Amino acid sequence: MDVAILSVSLNVYSTARIAEEFERAGHFVEHVDHTKCSVQLGGDRPEIYMEAENITDEFDAIVPRIGTTVTRHGAAIVKQFELNNIFTTAKSLGITRARNKVATLQMMSQKGIPVPKTVFSINPYNVEGQIELLGGAPVIIKLQEGTQGKGVILAESKKSAKSVIDTLYNMNTSILLQEYIADANGEDLRIIVVGKKIVASMKRTSGLDDFRSNVHRGAAVEAVQLTPREKFIAINATKHLGLGVAGVDLIRSKNGPLLIEVNASPGLQGIEAATGINVAKHIVRYVEKHGRNSRKQF
Repeated sequence: MDVAILSVSLNVYSTARIAEEFERAGHFVEHVDHTKCSVQLGGDRPEIYMEAENITDEFDAIVPRIGTTVTRHGAAIVKQFELNNIFTTAKSLGITRARNKVATLQMMSQKGIPVPKTVFSINPYNVEGQIELLGGAPVIIKLQEGTQGKGVILAESKKSAKSVIDTLYNMNTSILLQEYIADANGEDLRIIVVGKKIVASMKRTSGLDDFRSNVHRGAAVEAVQLTPREKFIAINATKHLGLGVAGVDLIRSKNGPLLIEVNASPGLQGIEAATGINVAKHIVRYVEKHGRNSRKQF
């Protein structure tokens, strides 16, 4: 097969690993920088260009690795590949939904998947009331489109929470507030779903000086056994968002597992190291199963 990996750079562990496994399996793989892509509409058929090169009919499948700063454009490029009947491991709508934490949590809540108590608002005059809806401080303050733990703040007192929230509201920044789950003990679970199957899972534990348990922030990682309930949540969250490949983040609370977020471009370095599982190879097999049969000619 001819496969395109949509990414700003190949000099990223996860992107490079996926490319390596495609090549090892005998496929042609090309790096396509989606920020350099354009779509031409209005002619006989839509066409996709990377700079001056027409790549409309070049690929049997694409693997989007869309960065946070170019989500809208990246998703639009993915959408055009979809409309041209090219198989993708992440649909454009799933990418945009997963990138927006509020949209993800709204959908999960509607589907009956448990999430932490969450409040989102743009009302700067009712900050104290918003905090009280979560049971008071401490609370977690999150940017709606942050990743890798960036834009996640623990406000330990009502005073500090009000100060941070007021500042972000005045900066016209979209945020959400969540209850602080103390019994999670600074741990969360990262679960990789490929197709309808969980292929790897790990527990991340935050360092002593940081409550966030992201690998990019130095969290310790180890393989973990999931409960049937955790497996059910991870698989169904991925399905509801329309993602073929996803990283699902859960925390364990005294009331059971809670979904924190879903990542449409999950990193592979931490989980491959922690589990010894070749996650990239699972992605290749998933594309092999679906990519050849999805291509149709206009």
